[in-house]
Amino acid sequence: MRVIGEDEMKVLAFEDGYDIEAILISGSIDMSNIEFVQYWTSTNFLEIIKQFSPDVLLLDHFMPPTQGYEVLVALNEAVRCGEISRPNKVIAMSSERRANMKMLNIGANEGIIKFDLATSNIWNDFKMKNDSN
Repeated sequence: MRVIGEDEMKVLAFEDGYDIEAILISGSIDMSNIEFVQYWTSTNFLEIIKQFSPDVLLLDHFMPPTQGYEVLVALNEAVRCGEISRPNKVIAMSSERRANMKMLNIGANEGIIKFDLATSNIWNDFKMKNDSN
């Protein structure tokens, strides 16, 4: 597992309705050292997570065909079975607090309203590590 802040942070988002990179940029997040990929559907999510090997996984709760909650359940099981490495951070980013709480209860590291995603400490922590290098 890579340490977040070793030059570049890999971020994978599963979100079907909003451009998450645009939300981050509009929130003044510097994306220059972030490798960002967004999927607009959760089809083949375990294969995508395994192949991309993100440092940070962003999960929308309400998305087709597999909701973020079920993605996290399957990810947890795959990690438990040794089939995949868990991302350093899993962030539930629904537009509904209750949905984020459900994902926090099964292992998400953080829950945040998606439109507030740029306010997450993950971006500041990454910037501070890069600034000190």
